[in-house]
Amino acid sequence: MLLDGNQGATHNRRVTTAPASFLDFPRFDITRGGVRVHGRIGGQGAPLLLLHGHPQTHLIWHRVAPALAQRFTVVAVDLRGYGDSGRPPADPAHANHSKREMALDALAAMRHHGFERFGILAHDRGARVAHRLAADHAAAVDRMLLLDVAPTLAMYEQTGEAFARAYWHWFFLIQPPPLPEALIASDPVRYIRSVMGARHAGLAPFAPEALAEYERCAAIAGTAESICEDYRASAGIDLEHDRADIAAGARLPMPLRVLWGAHGAVGRCFDVLALWRERAGQVDGRALPCGHYIPEEAPGELLAEAFEFFAPTSSSREGSRP
Repeated sequence: MLLDGNQGATHNRRVTTAPASFLDFPRFDITRGGVRVHGRIGGQGAPLLLLHGHPQTHLIWHRVAPALAQRFTVVAVDLRGYGDSGRPPADPAHANHSKREMALDALAAMRHHGFERFGILAHDRGARVAHRLAADHAAAVDRMLLLDVAPTLAMYEQTGEAFARAYWHWFFLIQPPPLPEALIASDPVRYIRSVMGARHAGLAPFAPEALAEYERCAAIAGTAESICEDYRASAGIDLEHDRADIAAGARLPMPLRVLWGAHGAVGRCFDVLALWRERAGQVDGRALPCGHYIPEEAPGELLAEAFEFFAPTSSSREGSRP
């Protein structure tokens, strides 16, 4: 069994043992600006924030989090609008679903547990949140490992036919309300299975319990609106924030590693490392033998990369509690 029904909160809990499975990670809830932030924490050692992508939840990490918790204190959160986190209302500027607000949620979750500086492992939408967190709060981020993304602005500016066909949902979800919301809400399970099943490996990589949880959360009231607002923000206010960084000459100062799926669209359509090297000073990475959903398709390869990249090298990496 992968999941449990415990919705209880933990507060400022120091976890000193590494959970044997994701089921054993205690859950927590905090509130920031009226929005619930839900997640799990477990393990011991240097803090590591895990951020998931669309249209999933923090459970994408179920195949890697227990092993990571042997060496790190792992904090996995649901982005606002996803999983069991809150679904704020839409606003004309889409600011409530901007990556800046999502980054502040993640930062608040880490500070709730006493972590002022930490590593980040993030996939897909979560990697875009991580990018904004590192840009706005560089002192909080020790290093980042991002999965199957290039910078959002570059991807929009360099969109071609192949990418548009593979990532059709980017352009569907940003259409004016209420059409995208109505179509998703009419059959959220079909939406989940259509988006996730259309990629390289189909639905085969996903544990039945995890897929059922993604489907449950997609059916929560307000999810369709939040999903659309997330993407509208990425095509609007988030690009304004990215352009402001570029205009200011800002670059990410922390080490950055980027991994992408050899069978995915990101690596086929973009020069991933070159684009990240325009935004950060220390970048490396490579393709892995999988598709888009790296944590569930290639957990062994991901763990090897994470253990090497996040291995403590100094006292500043051993613990980040005040």
